[in-house]
Amino acid sequence: MSDTGRKDFSTKAQEKMTPDSQKSTMDKMKETFTDATDRVSGGAQGDNQKSYTQQAYDSMRGQKDDQAHGSSTQTMGQKAKDAMGLGDH
Repeated sequence: MSDTGRKDFSTKAQEKMTPDSQKSTMDKMKETFTDATDRVSGGAQGDNQKSYTQQAYDSMRGQKDDQAHGSSTQTMGQKAKDAMGLGDH
């Protein structure tokens, strides 16, 4: 189950389990787009508006993003909020 406007967990799991070699270019593009919109939605949505499961997933994803893209004091969600002018809200 996912929060409104977010990518469903079963969809995320299926995308991760399917090797890229078995995905069409269109599938890869769709995944990239839906992943990006899910990150923005997660960043714009306050933790108090998320389910516990969604909070945990976003937290783990933020830690993984920090490791992959260099350490930062801000999570990807916080960066998305700042980019949209939502800052400390």
